[in-house]
Amino acid sequence: MRVLITGTTYYPAHNGQAIFTTHLAEGLARRGHRVTVAVPALSDLAGESVRNGVTVHFLRAVSLGRWHPDASVPLFAHGALQAIVATTRPEIVHVHDHYPLSRLATRLARRAGVCVVGSNHFVPDNLKPYLPGSRRLGGAYERLLWRWMLDLYNRLDVALAPSATAAEILRVAGLRIPVHAVSCGVDVHRFRPLDGAGRGAWRRRYGLDETRALVLYVGRLDGEKGIDVLMRAVHLLREKRLTLGIVGKGAARMALERLAQELELGDRVKFLGFVPDDDLPALLDSADLFAMPSSAELLSIATLEAMACGKPVLAARARALPELVSDGDNGRLFRPGDAADAARCLKALIDAPERWPQMGAESRRRALGHSLEEMLNRHERIYQSMLKDVPPD
Repeated sequence: MRVLITGTTYYPAHNGQAIFTTHLAEGLARRGHRVTVAVPALSDLAGESVRNGVTVHFLRAVSLGRWHPDASVPLFAHGALQAIVATTRPEIVHVHDHYPLSRLATRLARRAGVCVVGSNHFVPDNLKPYLPGSRRLGGAYERLLWRWMLDLYNRLDVALAPSATAAEILRVAGLRIPVHAVSCGVDVHRFRPLDGAGRGAWRRRYGLDETRALVLYVGRLDGEKGIDVLMRAVHLLREKRLTLGIVGKGAARMALERLAQELELGDRVKFLGFVPDDDLPALLDSADLFAMPSSAELLSIATLEAMACGKPVLAARARALPELVSDGDNGRLFRPGDAADAARCLKALIDAPERWPQMGAESRRRALGHSLEEMLNRHERIYQSMLKDVPPD
């Protein structure tokens, strides 16, 4: 099949959409499909490149990084994208958001009679913190943002959501087209339990105490992620020998660093910044527990990666996280936004190290059901069903 993928971000960006679209595009190319990607350029270095069998067009764009770290607006993209569509003659156009480039791709696909599928990684919570007056106008913003998204997605043929929770959210919000829950997938071969021999070395490399329980968070440092709740939970567990390692970068870092000072967390919290992809599996393996306190996850690739590494998970009982974490089986779930409940659940995990291997094995078992191979199988079946105009299996 000839597939054109559009969205806001792609490799080398490091966020959920970029990771997923890169896995999807390169996986389809490995299976013999002709895959083209068109995204706004991360900088002024627009152009075309080929990576792992995928032709990637980085279109000239203006970065809105001061407003949102991953936001950009393509400039004069109509002619460039029209030429890409004419040259590649896609059978499937797969958009990954409802922003300008994906809207343009949808219009061009419709004119050419091409099937369009849309993956949704969005809820209004993702954008509200960046909008002026969001606390006062939160409800109005939410309705406006949903209307903006649904205006495009209700004109597509099929929608995909990364979890059953995400699919139901779309239906309730007003999506009228068929929607299928398809996991974003995780590379279970790269993210896997290691023999543990190098754990001490990896902790030393990142300045982490080898004698304490290590709880790791990986993701953007943004308000919606609830990292402040996790830090307050650590503050409440002053008697426990633990370190919270925070991996990632984002707009909230300075505020979180100030909070760490206010709570007098000292070396009980470590801001590790951006960690290279090559280091991440081993760093995850060096941890004892993983934490995802976000209340806005439609799946959470970071949590799946930790689970694939065999880690028990502390997670907020919110959105799709309970689809990944079963309370008492492979981790603990706490009330979102409740630092005291998070502390209670974290204490229960720390106090039972003898259960970590069993919980970690259950995490690994669950992650295997989200393998990249299964994700690619589902996408191929859905694409084929669209071309044949029959429901997918």
